[in-house]
Amino acid sequence: MIRTQIYLTEHQREELAAIAKTAGKKQSELIREAVDRLIDQAGHNRREATLREAAGLWKDRADLPDFKTTRAEWDRD
Repeated sequence: MIRTQIYLTEHQREELAAIAKTAGKKQSELIREAVDRLIDQAGHNRREATLREAAGLWKDRADLPDFKTTRAEWDRD
């Protein structure tokens, strides 16, 4: 692990200490868990944004086959 220093307000420090005591965890462990959640959330948001940007990307392409016809050929009766 890499040691990192952060600045907390007095209120943040007091609340973090109370949560750590209640949870039976170290404050540093709680901070790492919070950072992990933030990273996961940001990654999810980036994936969603990428999918939104890609939506309709090929809608105006004229060089693609007729997918409805191709899919209809796959359907079983």
